[in-house]
Amino acid sequence: MEATQAQLLSLLDGKKQFTIPIYQRTYSWQIKQCQQLFEDILRVGNDATELSHFVGSIVYFKPGNSPITSVPELLVIDGQQRLTTVSLMLLALIHYLQEHEDVSLEDETWEEIQETYLVNKHRKDDSKFKLLLTRKDKSTFTKLIDEIEIDGDYSKKVLDNYNFFKGKYHSENVQAIYHGIKKLIIVDVILERDKDNPQLIFESLNSTGLDLSQADLIRNYILMGQPLELQDVLYEKYWYPMEQSFGENIGALAWFIRDYLTMKEASIPKINLVYETYKRFLNSKNGFKTVEDAIKSLHRYSKFYVRIALLKEQDTEIAKKLKEITKLKIDTSYPFLLAVYGDFEEEQINKDEFIEIISLVSNYVFRRAICGIPTNSLNKTFATLYKRIKRETYLESVKAAFLLMDGYRRFPSDAEFTKELQVKDVYSFRSRNYLLESLENWKRKELVNAENYTIEHILPQNQNVSPQWQQELGENWERVKDKYLHSLGNLSLTGYNSELSDRPFADKKSIEGGFDTSPLFLNSSVREATTWNEDAILKRASKLAERACTVWQKPKLSNDRLELYKEPETTKEQAVYNIEHYDHLQGDMLELYKNLEKRVLNLDASVRVEFKKLYIAFKAQTNFVDVVPQKKRLRLSLNTEFDRIKDPKGICKDVSGLGRWGNGDVEVGLENLNDLDYVMELIEQAFEEQVESI
Repeated sequence: MEATQAQLLSLLDGKKQFTIPIYQRTYSWQIKQCQQLFEDILRVGNDATELSHFVGSIVYFKPGNSPITSVPELLVIDGQQRLTTVSLMLLALIHYLQEHEDVSLEDETWEEIQETYLVNKHRKDDSKFKLLLTRKDKSTFTKLIDEIEIDGDYSKKVLDNYNFFKGKYHSENVQAIYHGIKKLIIVDVILERDKDNPQLIFESLNSTGLDLSQADLIRNYILMGQPLELQDVLYEKYWYPMEQSFGENIGALAWFIRDYLTMKEASIPKINLVYETYKRFLNSKNGFKTVEDAIKSLHRYSKFYVRIALLKEQDTEIAKKLKEITKLKIDTSYPFLLAVYGDFEEEQINKDEFIEIISLVSNYVFRRAICGIPTNSLNKTFATLYKRIKRETYLESVKAAFLLMDGYRRFPSDAEFTKELQVKDVYSFRSRNYLLESLENWKRKELVNAENYTIEHILPQNQNVSPQWQQELGENWERVKDKYLHSLGNLSLTGYNSELSDRPFADKKSIEGGFDTSPLFLNSSVREATTWNEDAILKRASKLAERACTVWQKPKLSNDRLELYKEPETTKEQAVYNIEHYDHLQGDMLELYKNLEKRVLNLDASVRVEFKKLYIAFKAQTNFVDVVPQKKRLRLSLNTEFDRIKDPKGICKDVSGLGRWGNGDVEVGLENLNDLDYVMELIEQAFEEQVESI
């Protein structure tokens, strides 16, 4: 490798051609980058004291041995954005001078600039151009140089930036701009084939332009080390069609690769480390015999991804179920669905089974959302779910996997789902429209789109409750309104919201467009009511919740079948302890413990307490706080690292390596009820940390 400081223009001088490899991203500088470069060039051009302006590096391969008559080809590894932008600026300058014969430079003509920096004189084919871009960039740029009219499919970035620069020139600044361009300095990095590793050099460079995305880095990594002929084949056959399938959502490509890696390794890489993770994956024993096999696999699963995430599925029945996944924003399920889609394509499962599995995913996540179970654990749940599938009983094993999840990962039962659905503030619920629309459209062919309706509060929202409504609700009308106003039992859909307004219930039923004549299922239960009070709201909520259990079904398997999928447990006899086992849990200390236990168990339904010989353990998946009863206090061990705990009062103690009973590096004492609220804040931190790691 040779690296020297050089003028950018000197790099373009002489018979040569800089070629952008086909796998490199297309020209991507925006007007704001061009504006910044223009201002820098104009500044240094006007300032005689500034002798240079550094704009980064240009990295390219040294040309091979070629005939004396040919134009040496230099393959650009890094720096195409700068090369292209400066070339566009020079081209705009040339055309400005052509059109304004009264304006000239001090020491050069436009012909000299063009023949020195943009074209190889006397060449007739593509070797005429000193910079050869890729795809639409190439044809647009060469047409601009040859002054051929540009129409049809062209590079918008190339044309827009050329026009931007051309519009910046005027007679007062032409000379300064050209002087500024001459002052541009680069690091000229020349690589030797078969000696330098272009990828390692590429990664270490500090670009002053637009950062490459994780997907760009992966593409370059895959293709850069391959022979030129194979680069073209792999790019044209696999990578370019993959990029095209994402269309305007090209930014999602890196997220797809993240989900692909999660699917393959059952481990979730951070989005900013996708490139590094993919490199390790490609270099590990991953089952791919060749680089083509690896890129072919990416291409294959990308087709599934755009169908799932970008709603490009052609089968209407599958598309309907996948749309639910996007409506509920269940992108955490993509790694699992990618793998299942692959099995569906290979006919390991049929279409009905595939649709049922998609439904199980949406039912699982929606029930949990209604029940207020935090979503922290969903990414890891779906990252590992595919490993539990058994090929010989595919669908049944998926059902079993969902049913066997407990604690924080549980699939809420009908009882839990029904209870929470009836009391939840549905009006403020993110998926409110999806909930009402799905209840309305169950087993219905003429589908209702909730977006075409407004949400109707049967008992109105108006803070000033009319005398008629107070009478309707009864003497406890304030309590009823506070408790049920935004609940499922009091919400519906209507196209007559302004007509219904705050009218009395009888009017809302009978007027034109009212509940009595509404064709919607959601309004049939309102039509049946003769008065609207707490009993009517609860009756309707119960009916809708019963329907919801059918719409978002929990899978069913017999106990005998479910037993087949349980993982064998290592059993050993253990002594059974209870609260009476601890000598110090008496009087005030017992009362303090009971208050603590109640607060900790209320953190979540998954939390349970176990009485050990030496301490009391509170668990979700594993211990997050252990309690050692002492004579004058409860000594708590928080299962987290000391430097992670947020403790403004400074009451926590670092006990790492001290051999205390209990789990964790953080110790805190609880001596009286006055400190309970603060101690609970510390306990919640340990609990949340465990949940996030599930």
